[in-house]
Amino acid sequence: MAVTEINFDGIVGPSHNYAGLSPGNLAATRNRGMASAPRAAALEGIAKMRANLALGLAQGFFLPQPRPDHGWLEGLATDYAEAPPHLQAQALSASSMWAANAATVSPAPDTLDGKCHLTVANLVTMPHRSHEWRFTLAQLEAAFADPAFAVHGPVTPPFGDEGAANHMRLATAHDRPGVEVFVYGLTGGPFPARQHRDASEAIARMHRLDPASTIFVQQSEQAISAGAFHNDVVAVANEQVLFTHELAYQDRDAFYAELRDKMPDIEIIEVPASRVSLEDAVASYLFNAQLVTLPKGGMALVLPAEARENANVWSWLQELVAGNGPIRHLEVVDVRQSMANGGGPACLRLRVVADPATIDPRFLVDNAKLDRLAKVVEEYWPERIDPSEIADPALIARIERAHRALLEATDCVGLIDS
Repeated sequence: MAVTEINFDGIVGPSHNYAGLSPGNLAATRNRGMASAPRAAALEGIAKMRANLALGLAQGFFLPQPRPDHGWLEGLATDYAEAPPHLQAQALSASSMWAANAATVSPAPDTLDGKCHLTVANLVTMPHRSHEWRFTLAQLEAAFADPAFAVHGPVTPPFGDEGAANHMRLATAHDRPGVEVFVYGLTGGPFPARQHRDASEAIARMHRLDPASTIFVQQSEQAISAGAFHNDVVAVANEQVLFTHELAYQDRDAFYAELRDKMPDIEIIEVPASRVSLEDAVASYLFNAQLVTLPKGGMALVLPAEARENANVWSWLQELVAGNGPIRHLEVVDVRQSMANGGGPACLRLRVVADPATIDPRFLVDNAKLDRLAKVVEEYWPERIDPSEIADPALIARIERAHRALLEATDCVGLIDS
């Protein structure tokens, strides 16, 4: 079995818009009411996947959700035409593009039954995301139908779970047993803490993890208050490396001590607040990068362009890659449309450590398939959406035609249908 890390990126859906539905996500609320560019957003995401392929990485994708979500509206005794504007916006949200919130993943080397476990996130804290899990679960069950996987439904509400954005895995190599870190919040000043410890503990039980190799750590209230609504805004891990901000965790010293006890080979790269403030970290999404192991050796950070444009962040990164540490390469990608809604390169992907041969090939890509996806986007995706236009029946019809065209192009009609 050739076990490797595969990144599954969410294709940005044709309903991508800036409705500002996510309190605590500073970019999303700041840009509320701006016109969005769904076609450009989806093409940016495809270009990011292409860049990952060029680095020699395995790459997959997830389909956008069918929008508007008519079934969700029916449960509220209304339809899209009659729903008030706030329900229209929540039914139209394209936030499933951020695949890091799709599920929590525990690779087979970590689990007592030797299966790769995936638990779909319930996303109950935010109404516009709370109805994503059904379609996401259908995709997970289709993509990971092989007996090598165990796919679980969501944790029972009211315990909020937002998936891999609040989960890290460290191991000496992807195919070796590792330490799984679940990050939860308690309070965040004016903003909600979205990941509950009860949810994380339930997932660890479902995934049959060894308690001796599992850590639960509280995200700092200061980080949440600064706009780090998920752990992946202030930290990212890969193999034996934890790349983190100094103020990411409530009791950082105790967390580091437990990590070193469970994994003596851990290398913690901490960015001091004196060099990069929490405000700069959140604005640049320095930590919402993909930290990946390159086939040729060493690690790379796949960063948003905003990190290069922040003088404090870029200066620190230049010193990092000039040193003798494991991170040697910076790959800058343009995902500005996603960033304006509060999601960077790491938000757009779900990492799964598995044998690619066990995954439904319809969910894996090469450059030829990305060419086909880009052609569908260029032909069907709206060029522009103003939030004031979301009630327009012509726009809704175009969004639904675009989604159907993508299902047909990926041979997913019937496998996953809208």
